[in-house]
Amino acid sequence: MQQVVLGIDIGGTGIKFGLVNQNGEILVTDKVKTKGYPNPEKLPEDLFKWSQQQCAQLDVQLAGVGIGTPNGNYYKGTIDFAPNLPWKGVIPLKAYFEKTFNLPVALTNDAKAAAIGEMFFGAAKGMKDFIFITLGTGLGSGIVVNGNIAYGFDSLAGEVGHTIVYRNGRECPCGRRGCLEQYVSAPGIVKTYYEILRKKNLDDFRTSIGNMIDSAELFKRANEGDDLAKEAFQITGEILGFALSNAVCFTRPEKIFLFGGLAQAGDILFEPTIKSFESYLLPIYKNKIPIIPSGLKESEAAILGSASLIMKEIA
Repeated sequence: MQQVVLGIDIGGTGIKFGLVNQNGEILVTDKVKTKGYPNPEKLPEDLFKWSQQQCAQLDVQLAGVGIGTPNGNYYKGTIDFAPNLPWKGVIPLKAYFEKTFNLPVALTNDAKAAAIGEMFFGAAKGMKDFIFITLGTGLGSGIVVNGNIAYGFDSLAGEVGHTIVYRNGRECPCGRRGCLEQYVSAPGIVKTYYEILRKKNLDDFRTSIGNMIDSAELFKRANEGDDLAKEAFQITGEILGFALSNAVCFTRPEKIFLFGGLAQAGDILFEPTIKSFESYLLPIYKNKIPIIPSGLKESEAAILGSASLIMKEIA
């Protein structure tokens, strides 16, 4: 009988899950609203029932459960003080799932799970050293060294988004100022655009405040030739390239992968990023480390990432 795993992606709004086989095929998926589970112990019970029904229909056997979540602690199997989830404090979610499923369970940060997905099913197949960056509402990262995610002492290593790129810069929810995430993310690039607009056309800035655009509209404007929008992408790429040039000094990755909504902007983001990256690189690394798009589909990455996490554990 074919074996499958249950991949679960937990987000602030919704929880996506699906059964995935060893070839990276998502056989069936579903989703629920996160706020529908004020008590997280109820989630494993419902997903167990769903999994049993689906496995019976597909004639497959469930071998394990992988979970990707904000603030996921791989070592402890807990969600630690996630600000965007309805569950407060430290939630021992791995233990809840192990008790209900009686199968191997692995839990980690969502960006780290996506990095493992890139290694199993994306453009990093066969690679043992790479950096994976997610560019969306925030900037997440997974650093793979010698085939394994770098977790560090307490599972909290690899926070590229919280490296400081500007001393006393923009305030970050983490409590510090000037973090990369505040400049290179969907909200970050919008802030940059409005800073440019304020400096160059104060009247337009004042009239725009009541109808602020998002990053998707900014990309559209840049593609249509809006100079200020193009400048926002230019500045964002320069900052990202600078930050990545420092990040590679620690692990010397084979490649760097960019994933997420902002990364889908394509050349308008990649070109200034690569130019900046190469200009700041230590000479021994120059022209040796490509920055390329992720090979994962946006719609599948979250489930494939969490599924590959447990596949790696039980392989």
